[in-house]
Amino acid sequence: MVDAAEITAPRVTTVRVGELPAPVPACDESIWRVLGSPLVSGDAEGDAAGSLLGETIAVKDLFEVAGFAVGAGVPDYLRGGKAAVTSAAAVRALLAAGASVRGIAQTDEFAYSLAGDNEHYGTPPNARAPGALPGGSSSGPAAAVALGHASIGLATDTAGSTRVPASYQGLWGLRSTHDAVSREGLLPLAPSFDAVGWITRTPEVLRLAAAASLDLSAQMEPESPCVVAVSLVFAATEAVQASFVSLLDRVHGDGLLSEPAIVDLGALDPLLSAFRTVQGAEAWRSHGSWIDEHPGALGAAVATRFEAARRVSESEEADARGILHEAREHLDAVLDNRVLLLPSASSGAPNRDAHPSVINAAREATLLLTCLAAIGGYPAVSAPLLAADGRAVGLSLVGPRFSDLALVDLAARLASRD
Repeated sequence: MVDAAEITAPRVTTVRVGELPAPVPACDESIWRVLGSPLVSGDAEGDAAGSLLGETIAVKDLFEVAGFAVGAGVPDYLRGGKAAVTSAAAVRALLAAGASVRGIAQTDEFAYSLAGDNEHYGTPPNARAPGALPGGSSSGPAAAVALGHASIGLATDTAGSTRVPASYQGLWGLRSTHDAVSREGLLPLAPSFDAVGWITRTPEVLRLAAAASLDLSAQMEPESPCVVAVSLVFAATEAVQASFVSLLDRVHGDGLLSEPAIVDLGALDPLLSAFRTVQGAEAWRSHGSWIDEHPGALGAAVATRFEAARRVSESEEADARGILHEAREHLDAVLDNRVLLLPSASSGAPNRDAHPSVINAAREATLLLTCLAAIGGYPAVSAPLLAADGRAVGLSLVGPRFSDLALVDLAARLASRD
């Protein structure tokens, strides 16, 4: 069990003589579950140390951190948890490069949401759009980075949980190639789609965090030119469409990007339906037993999602997996190792007090954009290069598997125009 005081109290660790600990931000419970100065020190002397010295990490509350239990955004789950003996592999990779853990940051319940609201701990602020949702499920790490409390948000991305908060808050985010970063010590949602991600304020820090965590020998360069699927662009609002087209015109005119080729990905709604069926079946296998044993532990929206997941039959799951297998092969053939450009989200961040139907409509349209990277196991970058109705929207670059670093580099070149 985790002592209640441990949940919010800052922990001070020993620092070297002559070195002052970084100032600790106020412990906003909607952002942080536990906070330190630092909570865990990085390895300043190891073989890999150096690239991330001075950087601080907000760890999404799905990754194990030695000495602490995983809470997954659910108080009852935290109360029943046991302190981890070792930190998750993705945490260790950043520590080995010299970064320190500032704290453990909040997540939507079991990471099964894109909004960023948590009925138990509150909704983290959106520094880029006050009064708007922060995006989920990596809402805590994103808010911590946007506010300057940490420089790296260690996140996850199953259906957009890194890219959407990055998009809503004007940040850089990278969903890594599926299985390119070890998920050891990570609480799963849907293992077929779960991927490690990072959220930062700059592309330079994003690249360093990814490079410290990936097998560099497996990284590759995508083919050119980039491609655009008109059906994906039309899934976004008209304001986002206009911003997307305007950006492509500017970077093409400046010679930073060849004119993208137009591709036809076919019908998208059946792919999203199949994705959600498999995601739901796996989410229920991951957490269904615990949910049954703890009635009332979840907020209404996430509880409804899990209730639908409970009802997925074996035959429905099998049929959906067949559709996704064919879709993956089709995507590989159509994209042909090129980079797909699209908006990271269907709109800017909805207002917190928006009607549930408005928030749900934004979620449904955004999932149509984000699910493709999950289906293909592709890496995807969200770069803060678009805007709509006065709010930030990310430009998403989805590349072939193991093109993670090349995507960051390409996005950084496009950002240099602005």
